[in-house]
Amino acid sequence: MIEVYSWPTPNGHKVHIMLEECGLKYKVHAVDIGAGDQFKPEFLAISPNNKIPAIVDSDGPDGKPISLFESGAILVYLAGKSGRFLPADVRGKYVALQWLMFQMGGVGPMLGQAHHFRIYATEKIEYAINRYSNEARRLYGVMDKRLGEVPYFAGDYGIADMAIYPWTRSHANHGVDLADYPNVKRWYEAIGARPAVQRGMQVLADRRKPVAQLDDKARQNLFGAAQYEKR
Repeated sequence: MIEVYSWPTPNGHKVHIMLEECGLKYKVHAVDIGAGDQFKPEFLAISPNNKIPAIVDSDGPDGKPISLFESGAILVYLAGKSGRFLPADVRGKYVALQWLMFQMGGVGPMLGQAHHFRIYATEKIEYAINRYSNEARRLYGVMDKRLGEVPYFAGDYGIADMAIYPWTRSHANHGVDLADYPNVKRWYEAIGARPAVQRGMQVLADRRKPVAQLDDKARQNLFGAAQYEKR
């Protein structure tokens, strides 16, 4: 059984989708990041960077429990455990991993910043909005070029697509119109039509609050001083 400690964010949904796609049994434990659950000692024991998601697999590679944090590492682990969604051949594997790293190092951080400064920040800083909106459009351009060459990022559908898709769902909040990126739009619609993706995106979805409902405590836990306390 995979114990999943998560919240309905793009990084959480990556793992929810993968678990639905590969059919491994799992149980979800909500980590309410607005309430500060990510700072509790029991969560830090498995996710020392106080970020969701994290997993505990009671049946690890050596038959003993293993805990993992970082969503990209979790996707690679689940692909290895299930034998699905990561190519077995060496060349194909590294093609897939480079696009997974593209999400981890570029798409997630940069689209996250675009989303933050455009939507969440109480002070609208023009320089930050322009910087991250422009970078978001550049990244969508990289994706559009790649998806004009292949149907999915690694050729066949796999963990790179699962990692990138949840981030692109907020494309309007990134200042992006998918009509300007027709290959991304085609891919986005194909991924969104998959039943397992639809199920994965519903995991904990009813727990997430819109921006307008975030109180001062939630903002402190998500964006403020609570993030920087020594623990």
